[in-house]
Amino acid sequence: MKLVFAEFRKLFSLPSTYVAIGLSLAGTLGIAAANVLFAAANVLSLRAKLDSGNLGPLPRAGTLDAGFATTVIGTIGVIVLGVVVVSSEYSRDTDDAAHGRQIVTTLVALPRRGALIAAKALVVALTSGVLAAVAIPATILLSQSLLGRHGHPAAEAVSALAPRAAGEILYWVLTALLAFAITTLVRSGVVPLVVLITNTSLVSVTLLLARWLPPARYLPDVAGTQMFAVGYPAPDMLSPVSGGVVMALWTLALLVAAAIVFARRDA
Repeated sequence: MKLVFAEFRKLFSLPSTYVAIGLSLAGTLGIAAANVLFAAANVLSLRAKLDSGNLGPLPRAGTLDAGFATTVIGTIGVIVLGVVVVSSEYSRDTDDAAHGRQIVTTLVALPRRGALIAAKALVVALTSGVLAAVAIPATILLSQSLLGRHGHPAAEAVSALAPRAAGEILYWVLTALLAFAITTLVRSGVVPLVVLITNTSLVSVTLLLARWLPPARYLPDVAGTQMFAVGYPAPDMLSPVSGGVVMALWTLALLVAAAIVFARRDA
């Protein structure tokens, strides 16, 4: 437990940790401050249609689901979190005369590499889980509030969306652990940040693949999305449980690979 607490202290000493938290919380209440405007625009547009009676093409999932789909953008924050836990260890310390890396000092103080990477993974999982558990229900409540008289009571909305919200909380945690494992394997934060954030927020290559190649539905993010998605724009998707299992297996495999590589290679 001392090792876990030490990793928590180290994590929350990093400025980038607070950036990650801000991205997650602001992202779901509104995409790192912008997603809140995006969610509000969508919901208020729906509210205006309902008020006027000119409904036009309503969202597929209706008023109960309004705003919920935008919460996946909050995974940008937990991706950053999973990356910086590792990448901060390999960054050069310019205040050090030798320009050394933090990982050398860490391994001198904590030579048990297996315990070290397990502690880091646990810290990532717990922190991302708490962020998701706060941000996702808050976004549900905000969206219903923005609908005004067309919204659902808080208890009804939370109860109805609880299974999908739980699935998305797990998705956030697994996404953070995937980012952590990939960063451990490549010893750099640049590649996982660029690839994972781009695929999440700009152009989802995996979604495009899933539309044309049936095996792509077994990719971790495509499979994991089925735990909470409605009307995913690709055919023959996995069930929520199957999707969660597939994503968890991907995560476990990458974590095991990362632990083996971390234990065997030079710092």
